[in-house]
Amino acid sequence: MATKELTYQDVAEHNTKKDLYLVIHDQIYDVTKFVDEHPGGEEVLLDVAGQDATEAFEDVGHSDEARETLAKLKVGTLKRNPGDPKPKTPAPGAVPPAANSSSAGFGFGVYALVLIGGAVAYFAYQYLQQQQGAQSA
Repeated sequence: MATKELTYQDVAEHNTKKDLYLVIHDQIYDVTKFVDEHPGGEEVLLDVAGQDATEAFEDVGHSDEARETLAKLKVGTLKRNPGDPKPKTPAPGAVPPAANSSSAGFGFGVYALVLIGGAVAYFAYQYLQQQQGAQSA
């Protein structure tokens, strides 16, 4: 299919299960034939039908296979007009949530807490055993 240049208004008209377009990274995709096959269910696609779905698509973390399938559904590119919504771009230097060091540190912190708690419990048990042995002697 030849690549078309469509506006947000054009894309917004394709917002039903039988005629569903999405915008992802300023590329327009006709996902009508894929609605029933989508692993996340049709509701996920219908929620962003006729809209910019870039953020929703990237938040899920789609596989390479999903991206290849998407490429086959491309019908055009987005022509931006004044007043159209701007794409959401991360702030310079922003770290994606998955790579955020505080969330990674939290996992290590829990591991360290369990390890320290286990050591304290072990030494408390040894101390109590020693006290009990001293009382019975």
